[in-house]
Amino acid sequence: MALRPIIFSDNPLLRQKSHRVSRVSDEVRQLIEDMFETMRAAHGVGLAAIQVGLPLRLIIIEVPEDLDDPDAGRCLTLINPELARVSADLEEGVEGCLSVPGWVGTVPRFTAVTVKGLDPHGRKVRLRATGYLARILQHEIDHLSGVLFIDHASEVWRVEEGTEEEAEAAYAQQKQALQPSEDA
Repeated sequence: MALRPIIFSDNPLLRQKSHRVSRVSDEVRQLIEDMFETMRAAHGVGLAAIQVGLPLRLIIIEVPEDLDDPDAGRCLTLINPELARVSADLEEGVEGCLSVPGWVGTVPRFTAVTVKGLDPHGRKVRLRATGYLARILQHEIDHLSGVLFIDHASEVWRVEEGTEEEAEAAYAQQKQALQPSEDA
């Protein structure tokens, strides 16, 4: 495995559309391993191949284990992912990006999505996601079309670089605290 350099928002490659992966080869599987190592070293929750300079339709996700979320600890690799279905409902949430360090923004996303693609063995997969996983999937799939979270954000603000994930978690906790209790 190897760490790969993450490219930043000033790199025009991030605005290009990524190409379909025609064959899931050993090289693609090695790229997946490298991407997981790179994402974990950068303390991210998702990474698209374009973010390491390769315009391929490939994303990886790892939902943090310490979240109070049904998908906590889940790892996903999707090759040629596509949104097959989206909910009618949108929900605002705070997002950051490894390619836009030091910035977060409030972004509306669909509350539920169905995504289809291939797994690392080239088998077709289809999954339904809600909540945080649905948000991450939409964020990473956007990268494959050259779209950054700042393109959707209703507001963007600066945070100390490396604290983007904490800003996202704080927003989620604040929002959860404002939700009416089921016991009420």
